[in-house]
Amino acid sequence: MTERENIAAGAEARRAVPGKAWRPDEPLRQDMLLRYLGTVARVSAKQAAARRPTAPDSAPSGRVKESAEPVPGAEPAPLLVRDVMDVPAASVHGDMPFMDIARSLTREHVGSLPVVDADDRVMGVVSESDLLAKAAVEASGYEPGAIGRLRERRLHDKARAETAEMLMTTPAVTVFPDSTVAEATWLVSLSRLKRLPVTDHEGHLIGVVHRNTLLNALIRDDAGIREEIESRILAEDFPAARNTVEVTVRNGVVDVSGRMAEADVPRLLAEIKNIDDVTEVIDHLNPVTG
Repeated sequence: MTERENIAAGAEARRAVPGKAWRPDEPLRQDMLLRYLGTVARVSAKQAAARRPTAPDSAPSGRVKESAEPVPGAEPAPLLVRDVMDVPAASVHGDMPFMDIARSLTREHVGSLPVVDADDRVMGVVSESDLLAKAAVEASGYEPGAIGRLRERRLHDKARAETAEMLMTTPAVTVFPDSTVAEATWLVSLSRLKRLPVTDHEGHLIGVVHRNTLLNALIRDDAGIREEIESRILAEDFPAARNTVEVTVRNGVVDVSGRMAEADVPRLLAEIKNIDDVTEVIDHLNPVTG
């Protein structure tokens, strides 16, 4: 993580200190949060390390160069935004009136929508908060004084807006489809957004990615980890040991026990360790020779 990301994470941790007694499920939620942050940091570190060597014939700025042929034994390719985004993405045009924006948000069951121009380029984002600010000022008739706080004056100015272009928040926080899920997650965390518009490198809207989708893509619960080990690794790569190896997972720690051919043990343990959600692998296997 960069110094800025460390500072942001520390601030978030301090704000997370409870001021009252935790709910019964709070320890589990805290554990999932720690595993989530750990996974993001781990993936980000791997990707940063992979980007350090720069080839002389690098791609133009703002674009991602096509990767070379996969190298046996190398880290698996990171999950990209294009793999988890929703297509098509709902949007509103800049000239859409206030009431039509409200209807669009209700119809799509979302709290915000990207605002696009005639060429489908993202100009900003209009949210329920923008609409509520206008409705609240109109309903109350409140007028900020000459030395009123800047935020109050901005809200009052927004209350006079009638179209999406006038109501929207700009510039919009967007992400490219070839960005990694880990990078998009950092962007969501720092911006506190629930949805990110996905654009091409010319700014055209091509999709949207949700915060909970990014979270689910980066971390799974213990049952999901065990399912991957049993259904993918054991079933596909070590079918002979599928019924003789037992896997238990607790808080990301994998305990492997049972009987298995001695020659296969190192490879099995290595494949389990390569699962990003796994924090530790405990070997209780009984190797079988011959």
